Amino acid sequence: MTAALLSHPCMSQDALKDCRDADFIASMLAFELALVRAQERIGAVPPGTAADMAERLEHHAFDVAELARGVASGGNPAIPFVKAGRGALPDHLKRYWHQGATSQDVVDSALMHLLTPRLGAIDGLLERCRTAGMALMRTHADTPMVGRTLMQQALPITFGAKVAQWTVGLEQARRRLGEVADQGLPVQFGGAVGVHSGWGDEGMALMQAIAQELGLSCPILPWHTNRQPIHALQTALDAVAGAVENLALDVSLLTQTEVGEVSEPSAPGMGESSSMPHKRNPVRCALIRSAARRLHGHTSVVLGAVAQPLERGLGEWHAEWVPLTESVLLVEGALEQAAVLLEGLEIHPERMAANLAVTGGAIMAEPVARLLTPSLGPERAKALAADAAEQARQQGRRYADVLVSLVLEGGGAVNSDAGASTAASSHASPHDSTLPSAEAIRAATDPALYIGSSKHQVRAALEWLQR
Repeated sequence: MTAALLSHPCMSQDALKDCRDADFIASMLAFELALVRAQERIGAVPPGTAADMAERLEHHAFDVAELARGVASGGNPAIPFVKAGRGALPDHLKRYWHQGATSQDVVDSALMHLLTPRLGAIDGLLERCRTAGMALMRTHADTPMVGRTLMQQALPITFGAKVAQWTVGLEQARRRLGEVADQGLPVQFGGAVGVHSGWGDEGMALMQAIAQELGLSCPILPWHTNRQPIHALQTALDAVAGAVENLALDVSLLTQTEVGEVSEPSAPGMGESSSMPHKRNPVRCALIRSAARRLHGHTSVVLGAVAQPLERGLGEWHAEWVPLTESVLLVEGALEQAAVLLEGLEIHPERMAANLAVTGGAIMAEPVARLLTPSLGPERAKALAADAAEQARQQGRRYADVLVSLVLEGGGAVNSDAGASTAASSHASPHDSTLPSAEAIRAATDPALYIGSSKHQVRAALEWLQR
């Protein structure tokens, strides 16, 4: 497989270093040693057994290739691992190895043990995004730009309000994943059929002790086929992916040559084309979106495996392993890019101003219609505002100039879709004393004066983000 070239670039390189096959084996060993220590506490194994096992196995060179071959015949990595561990122990310790556990206990607990540190790393990256987003919000709370709906220019907003949407979305996802992390990923210990066979009433206490040893949470019950913990973790990861993908999609659209309102942070070689030297591609956005899309696919697999049969899943459990682990690495990788993106995002207010003026000010037809409604009524005001926008477009004139001409000077004919009779009735009389002044008309076409609650939204978002 070409993982290093096609898969790993979208993932966190730090996480990849800490989530190798050897690290998963170490987590499986951590579970087995925690099990023995817990059993030693209740006198089920001789004193010193856990320390003796640890001394012999913690530096044992488990053969990854041999274990991998064993998965094909056993169906999961715990079976060849347990066999290899027992083979490395002297006879007097063999009987106490993997005592009372089952393969699912080993694999599920090892995965939770392996992934727990990654949740802390993800949270740290989300905090970096929050800090960078808040700084952009404060700087650009008053920076007007075009708001776009259905990919078309709509009405003005501020860039600060746009960043507030990104930042609040990321923080909402952070808090959702934080709830999962705060509860703690759960240990798995139920034995062959999930009822601690052979341990009686001591089984639940053993589960609690193993959880403490591994730094995991203790579930209410063993969860062999109750996959709610996995569902909660995966969907929280997917929420983070959706939030960071939203940021990357917006930024990539705003970086387009014809738009040019923002640019990704520059770095040597970053965003270069193999054949077009002039290009500066939004590569960070591409990596973020690629990671998110892959994660969404993984989520569909995990959700499809939630219902598992009887006391052990047949294929459903096995199907979770790769999607879950890759999802964590993909989220962390996407957030590494997002943190750098937000911390170094280049903002171009002059391009935002130019794009606001691209229609000659015609995007302000709605506030103009509102201004004229008291004098002309809603239908005539809307028709006149729309006609002025069309004339400004056709004639290459400023929208405000056309409006003043139509409203106050009686210039031009109003061409509404309602027909000539409606157009004639929509035309304003320059002698109407209720008409607004030229200054009021021109003010109504100023995008900076029609940004709605943008500034208040920034303040509200900042207040919430700091709670």
